[in-house]
Amino acid sequence: MSQSDVPEPHPVEPGHGPASALLEPVEKVRAVWITGVVLVNLGINAAFFGPLQVLLGQQAAHFDEGQKEAILALVTGCGAVVSLVANPLFGAFSDRTASRFGRRVPWVVVGAILGATALVALAGAPNVAVMTVLWCLVQAGANAMYAAITAAVPDRVPVPQRGTVGGLAAMGQTVGILLGAVIAAVVAGNFAVGYWLCAAALLAGVVLYLFKNDDPQLPVTAHPPFRLGAFAKGFWISPARYPDFGWAWMTRLLVSTGNHMITLYLLFFLIDAVHLRETENIDPAFGVLILTGLYAITVIITSVLGGRLSDRMGKRKPLVIASSVIIAVASLILAFAPTWAGGLTGAVVLGIGFGAYLAVDFALITQVLPTAADRARDLGVINIANSLPQVIAPLIAFPFVTYWGGYVSLYIAAAVIGLLGAVFVVKIKSVD
Repeated sequence: MSQSDVPEPHPVEPGHGPASALLEPVEKVRAVWITGVVLVNLGINAAFFGPLQVLLGQQAAHFDEGQKEAILALVTGCGAVVSLVANPLFGAFSDRTASRFGRRVPWVVVGAILGATALVALAGAPNVAVMTVLWCLVQAGANAMYAAITAAVPDRVPVPQRGTVGGLAAMGQTVGILLGAVIAAVVAGNFAVGYWLCAAALLAGVVLYLFKNDDPQLPVTAHPPFRLGAFAKGFWISPARYPDFGWAWMTRLLVSTGNHMITLYLLFFLIDAVHLRETENIDPAFGVLILTGLYAITVIITSVLGGRLSDRMGKRKPLVIASSVIIAVASLILAFAPTWAGGLTGAVVLGIGFGAYLAVDFALITQVLPTAADRARDLGVINIANSLPQVIAPLIAFPFVTYWGGYVSLYIAAAVIGLLGAVFVVKIKSVD
């Protein structure tokens, strides 16, 4: 799979030796480094979800109220395609970067500048075509940052600390999503100001990491000379040669697909199944906000606690399986209790399960990466399993809701798909 003949990593202290960037870290990272990683994740998600949740829709309506849905679908669809390609691609570039600033820092900085510049330009986009191009550039910049900062964890964090750091990074991502929603809310429809605030959040998020990154330098000789054919072939990671990586990828795909199926039609579930306005006199859109807030709070809590517990246990698989089962339980609650109380309970249970899953499964994945030389690229391949459910989930969910039994069958199907992910975790042999 890898095009380089990198020897098996041996533990050394970070920053020592000519090839420390490729060696397994053994020294625990400091709180200031972890804070820098959390803030980068927070900035990325604030800059990404603020536009995605509200600002892009407002801008689409500004261009053409009657075609706003089609415009938004075009812009976000193109951005999703860029995201799918950009994450592993920039990850692979990051792996090969032999800068004196390290492998990851240049791409975090370049990505932040590109993303922030495109966000500011979006504020003044003159038409839909320019809007689409600029959002694709935001996606490219954010994914360059995300590929690099994600790979920095296995670069610098020893295995016994990865659950804790993964949980804190997941917390940063969730807080960033909430911050994006707050930005979109406070600008009161002025999407141009919203884009400027998102750009400021993106740039502010990288400052601490820029000065406190301890990113080891990669020797120029660590990779063979660049050849396009070998570079392209490297994105195929054979499941036969690396079965644990393959099972981890499949597990992430299934659990993420189940989670997307649960949240995809939440607004329509509250309208058509719960009849929220009639039964509770609550606007369904406000109901979605309440459920999302409960979900986010529990994700923040359990991502931190779950990651820390995993480190203390020295085990990953039992907690990944347990959290996958909890996600399935949340889906079944929605299936068989289509009430406002059931929705509140389901949101809390889903947050408990998915928060722990995010932290512990990330730590597990970092332990099955094929080579140290290609960590960012391989994590980018894993990220495809995060992105594909955005395409797969609607295709699966639509016929269930429309033809095959409505929301009861949809949420049962989501539970079954998530449980399959839990089953496949057992196939991973190199991690307890």
